[in-house]
Amino acid sequence: MELVLEGISKRVGAQMWLHGMDMRLHSGAVTVLLGATLAGKTSLMRIMAGLDAPTQGRVCVDGVDVTGVPVRERNVAMVYQQFINYPSLTVADNIASPLKLRGEKNVAARVRELAERLHIEMFLERYPAELSGGQQQRVALARALAKGAPLMLLDEPLVNLDYKLREELREELTQLFAAGDSTVVYATTEPGEALLLGGYTAVLHEGELLQYGPTAEVFHRPQSIRVARAFSDPPMNLLPGEAATLGVQLPGNVQVGVPLPSNGSRSVTLGVRASALRVRRREGDVALPGTVELAEISGSDTFVHVDTPVGEVVAQLTGVHYFDLGASITLYLHPSQVYVFNEAGALLVAPERTNRREA
Repeated sequence: MELVLEGISKRVGAQMWLHGMDMRLHSGAVTVLLGATLAGKTSLMRIMAGLDAPTQGRVCVDGVDVTGVPVRERNVAMVYQQFINYPSLTVADNIASPLKLRGEKNVAARVRELAERLHIEMFLERYPAELSGGQQQRVALARALAKGAPLMLLDEPLVNLDYKLREELREELTQLFAAGDSTVVYATTEPGEALLLGGYTAVLHEGELLQYGPTAEVFHRPQSIRVARAFSDPPMNLLPGEAATLGVQLPGNVQVGVPLPSNGSRSVTLGVRASALRVRRREGDVALPGTVELAEISGSDTFVHVDTPVGEVVAQLTGVHYFDLGASITLYLHPSQVYVFNEAGALLVAPERTNRREA
């Protein structure tokens, strides 16, 4: 199924919730809507589903204008943040409901197959109130898959689950989407989810579509500082500098030798992802001496906040590391791993694609 948005905007009262945007979703692929709260993800998704009509623009499905056609007249499956199931029906009947509506045969076998894929087959005779949050969301996902809709919309479906359940379901969803034929739209505030799901990513900010393309391309080549901020967790380190003969001159007489276009602006911003900063020196590295302001361990990574001559920076180090507050530390970055944005915030230079990470 091909879904095309043409000049879509949404105004509510005096407020513009969505600015004019165009988007052509890739059939059978996953498109992630990435952005902070109030970025416009849910508003856009409701227009895609037919729950709301745009103020301007049109929605086309396989070349047919369906703008204003209500959701009940479209073949769409939706999964929300809340665990929405029929409370008076068992898990089996919840999953079976769209199959029975279509008059399908072998409903029981299909229900068990979907339940096994989502690891809830042991709960088929229970009611939703007897399940945990993660189990209830699996039921909702199974029912959405049972509908077999060509368009599946998921509005931050894992946001209300604890960390461990989110990690578990993310991996399973990636496999489920890869095995299906539906065009999937998945809204999230978390860059990590977008990277895990792959496919395509649309970065939204305050109702504006900032960039849309293959997820890896958007992550590695953000077109602007706003995209880089939205697609970095922890946030990208952004350091003000000046274009110099040999690259970028940062405060504290720190020079980063990165080639700049000759027609670039004088004032620039150097962007460094937290994962590109290390405590072990490599040939060609630039040193950033400083003092530890905060060190925190999260999962298998350590995040270190360091006060340096160029400003406060955050380093994401692989593994568990211990640092005393106020201790001296030197971080290292390689010029090949930095971004440079011009005075208007547009991308000038992006780093080479690399998977290498070192502490």
